[in-house]
Amino acid sequence: MTKLEELIKELCPNGVEYKKLGELGTFLGGLSGKSKSDFANGNAKFITYKNVYSNPALKIDVEDTVKIADGEKQNTLQYGDVVFTGSSETPDECGFSSVVTIHTNEKLYLNSFCFIFRFSDLSIIEPDFAKHLFRSESLRYQIGKTASGVTRYNVSKEKMKQVQIPLPPLAVQREIVRILDSFTLLSAELTAELTARRKQYEFYRDKLLSFNNRINLLKLGAISEIYTGNKPFELFESVTEFEYINAGTSNSGYTQQSNCNGNCVTTPSRGQGGIGFVGYQRTDFWLGPLCYCIRGNEEVVLNKYLYYYLSSNNRVILDLKKEGGVPAINRSDLLKIDIVVPPLDIQERIVNVLDNFDAICSDLGIGLPAEIEKRQQQYEFYRDKLLTFNLSSSTIYQTDRQTDRQTDRQTD
Repeated sequence: MTKLEELIKELCPNGVEYKKLGELGTFLGGLSGKSKSDFANGNAKFITYKNVYSNPALKIDVEDTVKIADGEKQNTLQYGDVVFTGSSETPDECGFSSVVTIHTNEKLYLNSFCFIFRFSDLSIIEPDFAKHLFRSESLRYQIGKTASGVTRYNVSKEKMKQVQIPLPPLAVQREIVRILDSFTLLSAELTAELTARRKQYEFYRDKLLSFNNRINLLKLGAISEIYTGNKPFELFESVTEFEYINAGTSNSGYTQQSNCNGNCVTTPSRGQGGIGFVGYQRTDFWLGPLCYCIRGNEEVVLNKYLYYYLSSNNRVILDLKKEGGVPAINRSDLLKIDIVVPPLDIQERIVNVLDNFDAICSDLGIGLPAEIEKRQQQYEFYRDKLLTFNLSSSTIYQTDRQTDRQTDRQTD
């Protein structure tokens, strides 16, 4: 018998109590009445939507700021608060939780697209327990039921009051936290190692692509063709400029015949955030109207070498940016970029080295990304097992799930 089983048998032999959020605390909103200018050179820390969405335990050591006037009445975060993403373009991103697990004297202000749940009595729940609990499958399922919308989805705070959570004794909570934190600690260590490997990869990539002898300097226009997509904007009206590159693939939902062959380099031609981004397309794809395709003459330059070279020297693309209503890069300027072109055998050796290094850092099938993915799956499995207590009240989730499956089968 494990320590957790012993604690449950001793402290809650008749099961774990479940309570509705509406019985346990209150909901509070984020910032209100703020304009875009208030978030430039602010005087108080500001918690972003991304911070909440990405971190089960809220990251409070942040650089984001907002202007707060003396005496201004706004809600601030406290130790133990559970923060939820309240509005999103997809229902799956609604209601993601993050918990304030660290005591701080600093005032933390929350973005307007999120909201706070504050326990009336914090002695009934450990914040570190809450960070795991509110991201468990059973809670995510209940929270997902509270979101509704068409083009944008919003969580109903009234429906959130009906969400039920288990409240085992604190000793049980702490043991569950100890177990689950051991998984997340290992994942964090692997992620830190992956970050170091990526920096190492970028260092060696830049070293390999920095040539002292620049006699083989050729214009991009002399060794490649550069063109844009020819499909109408309407085809791409529901995707972002980064997705233009891949429109037509399973990632974006379009399955029509492609208009561009693979093995080429892509880069956005205009946009607020994409200029300077360089991609490599292995397979056939749709080329959107706001992207350039760069295809090298492979008797002179390998396309994969061209991709690595431009990725390492993306500053040369950024420097071509024309400011205006929408920043853009002219094709005529791209054609004039200088490219160091060593012999093909050297290009191939460079590509092989960087491909292997990149696979270790990026390939989900091997190396650190695969290990991190396995650890995350392991954590989620044990989290959902540990936080699904075998009680009659927990069958609310199971019964709803079975009903949904039956409805799906009938619909099919």
